[in-house]
Amino acid sequence: MSELLQTSLPTPTKQRFAATFRVVSRFSFWIQLALASTSGIALTFAVFSRSLSVATENAAIGLSIFLAVVGVLLAVFRIFWAFRGRVLARRLQSPERELHPRKEEVIQVLKIGLIASFIGMLLAFIASEVSAISILSQALAVPQGVAVYQQGNVIRSLDILVILANVNLIGTHLVGSLSSLGLLEWID
Repeated sequence: MSELLQTSLPTPTKQRFAATFRVVSRFSFWIQLALASTSGIALTFAVFSRSLSVATENAAIGLSIFLAVVGVLLAVFRIFWAFRGRVLARRLQSPERELHPRKEEVIQVLKIGLIASFIGMLLAFIASEVSAISILSQALAVPQGVAVYQQGNVIRSLDILVILANVNLIGTHLVGSLSSLGLLEWID
């Protein structure tokens, strides 16, 4: 597959790479910002709408919320890193040669972004799996109709917001990793 890409994509000139880097960074920045914001809002509703007076016996949702918060923090870092990529691309397009970053610096920035996105995607995937399995096991453990009489067995819509937040985080980190990986493949 890599050889197919190598033959189809021409070796980039510095100006062509800078223009592509700027467009991809801008696209990545805005898509990640939108998805991470949606995830953050859903997670905020899930956290602050939980009844603190009622003890929940579902520790898996708590773990999922914690992992989602870490995933959101990684998404914030990744959004900042995408913005840094835009600044780096702007420096590459500068007519003054002494302002141009070295190729190693650009590769390092792309690798750090890729690693952050992979870690965030892994955490969001684990969190979404934990919360989905928790809700599924809660739904399967109680026969239908009994949940109405036992308040602890009701699946709350706020728990589903945690799954939504984690799925959006997976999308956020997927966009970041694809943009970094594509640019890394092209520059090498």
